[in-house]
Amino acid sequence: MHVFLSRLTKRLHVRISKLSWDVVFLLTAAHFAISWVALGAIGGEDIAADNIFWYFYATTATTVGYGDYSPTTEAGRLVTVLWIMPGGIALFTTIIAKIVQLISGRWRKRMLGLASYEDLSDHIVILGWSGAKTERMIEHIRGDASDGSREIVLCATETHENPMPDQLRFVRALALNTPDLLRRAAVAQAAYIIVLGENDSETLAAALGAAAVNADAHMVVYFEQPSFADLLHAYCPHAECNVSLSIELMVRSAQDPGSSRVQRQLLSTLEGPTQFSLTVPSDIGEVWYGPLFSALKTQHDVTLFGMAETALGDDLILNAPSDQKINPGTILYFMAARRIEPSDIDWSALSA
Repeated sequence: MHVFLSRLTKRLHVRISKLSWDVVFLLTAAHFAISWVALGAIGGEDIAADNIFWYFYATTATTVGYGDYSPTTEAGRLVTVLWIMPGGIALFTTIIAKIVQLISGRWRKRMLGLASYEDLSDHIVILGWSGAKTERMIEHIRGDASDGSREIVLCATETHENPMPDQLRFVRALALNTPDLLRRAAVAQAAYIIVLGENDSETLAAALGAAAVNADAHMVVYFEQPSFADLLHAYCPHAECNVSLSIELMVRSAQDPGSSRVQRQLLSTLEGPTQFSLTVPSDIGEVWYGPLFSALKTQHDVTLFGMAETALGDDLILNAPSDQKINPGTILYFMAARRIEPSDIDWSALSA
């Protein structure tokens, strides 16, 4: 008996899943109309009235059965028991099953990375999943107030399900540079793109694919070997390439004990003062590095330590001289407990 019921349930599930919504709605409308006509043809049934039957049908089909309206004739009871109740309940169950199937199907599709997020814009795209490295990256992104609420789309090849469903959206494909993956992740509308593949070759291919789709977004790429960074920079000058500094950090920590904690805290959004940047507005007067350094420290408890005219050029000046002029559009690098915006600074007082 148990085996028979199990097989029957599976067959019903298959049949229901194959029914289209058009067929379900058509069957429901036909059953409703036939039931109404049948009760009206009997005569003497108040529930066949225009303003009552739809209510009686709904409460009967959903098995609520308030009992405030019910058939009063023998023929009416037969129609209700033999036609309205079994047909209505079957159709209601079918509709609920279809809704549950639709919701679970969409959820499963998102978990498996098969969904499309083409409607997203101004979001963050991460190309590549590297386990704990990527988890820590997302943790730091969420720790920054300016990016904490942005949507994050993770693109991966080896991971079969969304590894962090409560934190990000997930897109999966055979390669990180396939047009289908880049389209479903809405790379063309992304605010910025982070690329960290399984190896330098995959990272390079993914970065080139993303650059071909979105040449305007700021792209940050991590390589183990400098040669790959040089190759990408030759084709994508706007890409910011990060090369592993583990050897340099080890030497610095050996020569100056404790240096590793300084670097870690400067880059962390989760503990202590952190490194930030801002761009000087285009309408400032004459401003110099020394007075700006003092004003930021006094008024905002911010430590200014560097400046550059471009975001990716070789013009970075750390610990600039006091008489260094600050031009409009200059990028300032500073250390602070929180990010400050250009509008927080009184530029007119500095120029005066």
